[in-house]
Amino acid sequence: MLTILVTGGAGFIGANFILLARQAQWANVINLDKLTYASNLQTLAELHSDPNYNFVQGDIGNTELVTYLLKQYQPDAIINFAAESHVDRSILSPRDFIETNVVGTFQLLEASRLYWQQLSSSKQQQFRFLHVSTDEVYGSLNSQDPAFREDTPYAPNSPYAASKAASDHFVRAYYHTYGLPTLTTNCSNNYGPRQFPEKLIPLTILNALDGKSLPIYGDGQNIRDWLYVTDHCEAIYLVLQQGKIGETYNIGGLNEQANLTVVEKICAMLDDLAPKSDYHYSSLITFVKDRPGHDRRYAINCNKINHELGWQPQENFDSGLLKTVQWYLGNSDWVNQVRSGAYKTWLKQNYENRKV
Repeated sequence: MLTILVTGGAGFIGANFILLARQAQWANVINLDKLTYASNLQTLAELHSDPNYNFVQGDIGNTELVTYLLKQYQPDAIINFAAESHVDRSILSPRDFIETNVVGTFQLLEASRLYWQQLSSSKQQQFRFLHVSTDEVYGSLNSQDPAFREDTPYAPNSPYAASKAASDHFVRAYYHTYGLPTLTTNCSNNYGPRQFPEKLIPLTILNALDGKSLPIYGDGQNIRDWLYVTDHCEAIYLVLQQGKIGETYNIGGLNEQANLTVVEKICAMLDDLAPKSDYHYSSLITFVKDRPGHDRRYAINCNKINHELGWQPQENFDSGLLKTVQWYLGNSDWVNQVRSGAYKTWLKQNYENRKV
């Protein structure tokens, strides 16, 4: 069985990947996570007694620690989920994104290169460094533009997207310069169980249940392609196993939806699953001032991963959204644990000062 060092494994996508990896016996896992506000070890509580899962608190930028873990566990692969990932936070505090997404990725690459160069020839051929990135590096599409392909020129429009674009370029450079066997995946918007409630879908679900306003930027017609997190995790594992070294693979859900439509669908599901006697949830929708540099549309062309590796998403948006809403309704303990005072402070900072 493979041994994988997963960075950022207490975050939303990383934790879902680790749970799948252990349940399906894909790999033994070492989870390195800094435990920022968006990390949640409670998500991984079921692995507490798993002897083939180890958690280490630490920063990917801590070269000494990463070097020790590589020497201690001798992983066959590294999957880098570790990132600051919220656009609104990048607008308020871009430095954090540069430190983690750019400098941190560089330092992780450097430690990985030195480790890989010391491996035997057979181990070098087996080793992989898989970097998880985003479709936001490609910029924004108009309504009639074709979907992003792997060869679409980079045009990031937010500090978050710029920091991820920079990290992608470093990964590419380490393959072409040093021969480090890298893979990069660029995904569309993820959703599903266990997502930190600063993102649109969980924020909408939880605000609605609390009877709070449902803030929508601008006219609500910004379009995103939505990818169910389990589909994404399975695609990542497939790329790790069968992807061509040095290549990039776009992973999308093939589910383009306007933000307003997403919120309206959540409201309709909650009207059925958790109805209020005196109002419909859609009455809570509030339009607020748009955020700076808000990309109009993202869309992913998945032909490469489909044709080369045989992957396609299993969830359509309605089925995945229903599973997501049901999960949040059934896991109030998890929700209460992550909704800390710091999270409430950020919500106030980001939304209360926007004009309706």
